[in-house]
Amino acid sequence: MAYALEVRGVSLRFGGVRALTDVSFGVKEGELFSIIGPNGAGKTSIVNCVSGRYTPTEGQLFYQDRDITGLKPNARAALGIGRTFQNLALFHHMTVLDNIMVGRHHLLKNNFITGSLYWLTGARREELEHRRKVEEIIDFLDLQSVRKATAGTLSYGLRKRVELARAMALEPKLILLDEPMAGMNFEEKEDMARYIVDLNEEYGMTVMMIEHDMGVVMDISHRVTVLDFGRKIAEGLPAEVLDDPHVRKAYLGEEDEVLDALDDTNPVAEATA
Repeated sequence: MAYALEVRGVSLRFGGVRALTDVSFGVKEGELFSIIGPNGAGKTSIVNCVSGRYTPTEGQLFYQDRDITGLKPNARAALGIGRTFQNLALFHHMTVLDNIMVGRHHLLKNNFITGSLYWLTGARREELEHRRKVEEIIDFLDLQSVRKATAGTLSYGLRKRVELARAMALEPKLILLDEPMAGMNFEEKEDMARYIVDLNEEYGMTVMMIEHDMGVVMDISHRVTVLDFGRKIAEGLPAEVLDDPHVRKAYLGEEDEVLDALDDTNPVAEATA
């Protein structure tokens, strides 16, 4: 199976601080791939390198066999790479609908001049098509009841869902999810887990996800890689990774936590099965 994304020997330094050291892995087309590790392990740093917010100090990044190491974030979005953020990056004064529409910006073909001739140049037809796509995303994520609400007035869980909607609006082939369930209650996590699985299976998106909820990660991921102090210490199928003694020591801690993560009675895991 071909790789959608290849990370080859990536290192990242900020002055004398090493955030990443010689990290390599590949994400296959159509895969739901998760990155785990303790706080400060370099998980968000690697996502920032892939999305273009950071430029690696060493190493290369390939997307669909194309070297994207030096590309700007907007150029990567145009190639089909979308992302969400650990800390919400919504426009809080705008409506849910308008926030999602912002995600369509790079797909707009009309410019300032042709857009001013709204009825003559196809700008109206283009806008209607983009709105139709946005309404499909709103339906998919069950956001109909808040579509006209101001984003800043929504609950945290709903705002996380709006951020996912905006990333979907880019129509990415590869979507990077940075802790999509952080700060959510049980029901919100259950819903988000279902949406992520459906993104992968129904929309056919390749997913690279950072998440701390081990029950969810181990239940829905196809493969998992583990970072610790900026280095990759394990990679493989979820059960194999959990069984790795280095992973237990670095991230999972006590044996009881490992057993809890593998427990078939995990309610979120059951809900997404």
